[in-house]
Amino acid sequence: MWLRGFSRGILTELSRAVTSEAGQAMARVYVSRRIPQEALRLLRDSGICDIKQWDSDDPVPRTELLKRVAGVDGLYCLLTEKIDKELLDAAGSNLKVISTMSVGFDHLSLEEIKKRGIRVGYTPDVLTNATAELTVALLLATARRLMEAVAEAKNGGWGTWKPMWLCGYGLSDSTVGIVGLGRIGLAVAQCLKPFGVKKFLYTDFEPKPEVAAEIQAEYVPLDKLAEQSDFVTVHCALTPETNGLCNKDLFSKMKKTAVFINTSRGAVVNQDDLYQALITGQIGAAGLDVTVPEPLPTDHPLFALKNCVILPHVASATIATRTAMALLTVNNLLAGLKDEPMPKELTL
Repeated sequence: MWLRGFSRGILTELSRAVTSEAGQAMARVYVSRRIPQEALRLLRDSGICDIKQWDSDDPVPRTELLKRVAGVDGLYCLLTEKIDKELLDAAGSNLKVISTMSVGFDHLSLEEIKKRGIRVGYTPDVLTNATAELTVALLLATARRLMEAVAEAKNGGWGTWKPMWLCGYGLSDSTVGIVGLGRIGLAVAQCLKPFGVKKFLYTDFEPKPEVAAEIQAEYVPLDKLAEQSDFVTVHCALTPETNGLCNKDLFSKMKKTAVFINTSRGAVVNQDDLYQALITGQIGAAGLDVTVPEPLPTDHPLFALKNCVILPHVASATIATRTAMALLTVNNLLAGLKDEPMPKELTL
């Protein structure tokens, strides 16, 4: 009873068990953030884990993380934790599984992880629909100038009806270019199709005829996609090949009325080049859910532009999706600790 007054974070430290009810040694697990209670309960109820947690909505400080991972068997992490040689050395040889609550894995030093024989779980599929929905919402908000319209309604700029006031760009009879026709790219196209899109173009590291057939999309080189598309939406993974892929060369080929949307990874876009394209009228508008860095400083010049809508990386932010991601992360972790097949394991 005397423990009742302690904070949740302190309780997390004090409730550490060494052995299971069966007398077996417990697997030591570190959880690097506050997560949905359903997921934490699943981890605790497994009966095989000695859990320590950074019980905060804010990222764990690097020094704290390096200290807490020492000797762990499993690590539950997020995109905000850089899992590199330094951290793996700090963890030591017991670490056998890393489970990240993300579909992206550019925060993981995969070569180092592979070299040490550590398994990796991640969370594809469960956030596809939420990300596609947010992409469409961001595209519409950007193209139809909704943020400007809300501001005008609030600040007294809403006067008499004017024929060309706050006119934006519509989807009907348009061409949409998709950079990366994976699960999310396909889902975005399926969401956009009922708006009367005339043509879908896509580019990827190779043609995907079976996937493309679902939306009657045409495979084209990136340059041709840029030249012909009214909307360009980016859904590729961040790799050395895609880092800075969307730069001044790409923007210079786009229509002056084109709308550019990125919900993949911030580093896929050269933000300085994007800024120049927006202020010079090289492209019409841009909507970003991801930036470099994150959070983007409030004095960043992109925030000053009316034709740029920036969201704080909320593509997967539905209660159901985030809970599903957390549960999948836990199930991946538990499977790895038990040397069983993971529901979603990254091939290294």
